Amino acid sequence: MKYTSETPAGIGIIGCGNISQRYIEGMARFPEIKLLGCADLITELAEKAAAGAGVKAYSSIEELLADPAIDIVVNITPPVAHAPVTIAALNAGKNVYVEKPIAVTLSASEGMIEEAQSSGKLLGSAPDTFLGSAGQTARAAIDSGVIGEPIGAVAFVTHSKAETWHPNPTFLFQPGGGPALDMGPYYITTLVNSLGPVASVSGFSRVGAPLRTVTAPDRQVDSIEVNTPTHAGATLKFDSGAIATLMLSFDAWDTHLPFIEIYGHRGTLSVPDPNQFDGVVSVRLHNDEEWRTLNPVVPVSGEPDTDVQMLRGAGVADLVGALNGLPHRASADLAHHVLEVLEAIETSSQTETVIHINSRVGRPAPCPTSEEV
Repeated sequence: MKYTSETPAGIGIIGCGNISQRYIEGMARFPEIKLLGCADLITELAEKAAAGAGVKAYSSIEELLADPAIDIVVNITPPVAHAPVTIAALNAGKNVYVEKPIAVTLSASEGMIEEAQSSGKLLGSAPDTFLGSAGQTARAAIDSGVIGEPIGAVAFVTHSKAETWHPNPTFLFQPGGGPALDMGPYYITTLVNSLGPVASVSGFSRVGAPLRTVTAPDRQVDSIEVNTPTHAGATLKFDSGAIATLMLSFDAWDTHLPFIEIYGHRGTLSVPDPNQFDGVVSVRLHNDEEWRTLNPVVPVSGEPDTDVQMLRGAGVADLVGALNGLPHRASADLAHHVLEVLEAIETSSQTETVIHINSRVGRPAPCPTSEEV
């Protein structure tokens, strides 16, 4: 069956927490997908989300999975539940799009991918922001040789200050959280999209402040004991030969650091916040007197640093496209490779060794440019 605006894919959301509204609003922009209902272990959360969207609130996750009208489950449960919920959905005959990280351990991710393969269903995973104008423009610039051969890169994950706005950010400071698994997927995915797969990793990590104070106005907790590293530094070597330096930190509150810069033998490419779809991509060649802004190669979804940048759904639409025979860009294989890289940072820190990455994934196919659409 081909999914179109006349015959859209039926979507069911499992997990109606803090970011569910971003999916509900974001998916509404894509006519080939249609939200049918929501489920959560806390039925009040499902009822609230469903009422706001004008869809069904399922009484249980099992009821949602039993509904034959649901073609795709969007799994936005907490990270520790990604694997069991995804496997249950695949077993129920559903395609799945899961939030990042794909799982909290590499072995869990492997099990999810194996289940998808054995069930004949598609599994996609966030992040999908690299599908936006910024990620695609940076990719096009590299592919066209604007900065020449990429030699190196830097990426800086700085504090999201979740304690000041999230009502209960406890999960961010427990195993499965931390800056690596929470924010790292955006940055590593953008680097892999630009430079290709990672071959090896070395790194060190530590816990910063062992106790975090929560100041969010609607906070559900006042403080959090930290049980996962909150600051890490790493060096990534790519199959291409490029070398990237990476910092991931919930302890760097205020900085003058860039998000991502990529250095070629002809010049430098500056890439904006990979947690957003759009932003200014700029280049400065060695003989240039100033930076030059590159024109977006795909349509811009909205102004940087506005609420539209936080809307999700492009990855779900990408999965629908894959079901229709198009390239699958935000794939489970890509998310698995990214998770292996992030897990390797901690393994390297504990063992003080260089960790070789076993998984390999091709760079996602570029999105059609404005001229090709």
